[in-house]
Formats: sequence, structure tokens, C-alpha cells
Amino acid sequence: MKHKPCSVAGLLLLVVLVLTAAPHAADANSPGDWQSSLMTWRAQHTKDLQAPYGWLSLIGLEWLKPGDNSVGWSADNTIILHSKLVPYLGVVRLGENFIELRPGEMGYPNGLLVDGKAPQNPQPLVSDSSGKPSKITITSLLVTVIHRGDRYALRIKDSNAPARTQFHGLRWYPPNTALRVKARWVPYDPPQKKKIPTVLGTETEAVVPGRAEFTLDRQTLSLEPILESPDDKELFFVLRDTTSKTETYGAGRFLYTEFPDQGLAKPGELWLDFNRLENPPCAYTPYATCPVPPPQNRLQVALPVGEMRYHN
Repeated sequence: MKHKPCSVAGLLLLVVLVLTAAPHAADANSPGDWQSSLMTWRAQHTKDLQAPYGWLSLIGLEWLKPGDNSVGWSADNTIILHSKLVPYLGVVRLGENFIELRPGEMGYPNGLLVDGKAPQNPQPLVSDSSGKPSKITITSLLVTVIHRGDRYALRIKDSNAPARTQFHGLRWYPPNTALRVKARWVPYDPPQKKKIPTVLGTETEAVVPGRAEFTLDRQTLSLEPILESPDDKELFFVLRDTTSKTETYGAGRFLYTEFPDQGLAKPGELWLDFNRLENPPCAYTPYATCPVPPPQNRLQVALPVGEMRYHN
């Protein structure tokens, strides 16, 4: 079938439709759309926390000693699990250049898997510094090896942890568009490497690609983000404001943003939506290892938006 040619009236109707539709397409940052996007983000943040192996499931952080570390809830283990599901999980051997899992005297327990497969003897383990840590699973437990500084630890999660099963929700400040600010991006050439303090009292080295400068309460302020890995697609800000003394988590909060409009290497602009300030994992569990704000990110202004304290 051939298409009929458009009439003049049809063309005029098409032009009218395009012109009337255009404002809606450019209205992505309208208050209604912005608030809807914020609510969606909040819901996803809450969902991530409640995931079977989200931060609410974390029940243990056990540092490995060089040599053999037997693991299980039985009292004769080197590392005693809080969960009484597995009397003897196995033996984690920390060598000079390797980490591996070996069976105990009674062998591996039934149902133990490493990355979804029956473990070898010995079973090589990879830490989280690789980006894909080995996953030791049995019943509701998930055990991974984390690398912090020159130390290694077992991170232990239980999908049946009380913190997860008895989750009581999060508390938020009301949305406030005034605290969604446009910042000027000042790149560092070359990017700097800086020491970032942690809740453990240690320091980690991170790449700081530049700083974001903005005005708030008639003050010119700045924040420095870090890149957690070379493949990052977002900037990661660790900051504190004066609400941390009373209403928000005392050690500070996290903020993730998109890259500046001209990329990291060129001057440009970016949005800092402080309504998306979120608590670090340490706000929910004592077993997380979180960075805390460096001195340059400790703001002397109040940011009464975003996530409030989880524990009163």
C-alpha cells in the first residue's frame, strides 16, 4: 500500500504537536520530576539495604592472622562465628602471597560452596581488592575476604541476621530544592593521591581528581571527591556537616554524583544534590570498614536534608 501525501492541515497539526510536546521533554528538572526521581532513589537505597546480603546482613568482621585460621561457631575455632549454623566451616590459611581455604579435620561441611561450586582442597581465595572476591556460602551465610591496608579479614553476612529481619525503616528529612546546588568543577592536573581516614583508625590512599566549589549560606565552600576504582562512573564524596552533632550520623555521610559536564580533566559544572546524602554502612552495623571525611570535607554549615540517623 502506498502512503498518502500529507495535507497542509496535517503538516500544521504535526508542527503544533511537536511544539506543544517540546516543553515536556525539556522539563526533566521540574520540581515534580526532581522529587519523583528522589523518591525513587530513596526506595532503591532502602531496597539495597534490605537485600539478602546487603549491609543489614553483616554480622562479623574477623581479622586473619598469618597461618591457619579455623572458622566456625564451635569454641575451639580460631575465628568464632556469631551464627550457630556451622560448627566447623574450614580453615583459612593466610600465606605471604596467597589466601586459601582448607577443610578441617572432619572435611568440608555439607552444602559448602565457593563461587557456587564445591571447594577444592586447597581452595584459592581472592580478596575484594580484585573487584570480584571469592564467595564462600553455606546455609544463609556468605563469607568473603576483604583487604584493608596490609591486613586481611573475613566479612561475614547472614541473610537471617536480626538487623535485616527486624528492619524498621529509614528516616529522611523533607526534600529541599534549595540544597540541590550547581558547583564549579576544578580539575587537578595531575589527579592527586591523598590519605583518607577510616573508622578503624587507619588510612587508605585514594585518587582525588579535583574539587567541587559552590556557594551556600553566602559562603564559598568546596568538597573533594575520591575515585574508588579506575572504572568508576560516579564521584564519591565523604563529608560531614554540623547536623552530625545532633540529627545525622556522627561520622558523616556519603554523596554520589555524576561526573562534571566536561569530564574530570576539564573545568566544568556538576550538580550536588545534598538531598541524596546517605548514611555509610557503619551507621547500620559495627562490622563495616568505612572512610570518614578528611579535614577538607568537614563543612561548618548545616545540611538538613537526606538521610537522618538510623540509631537514636
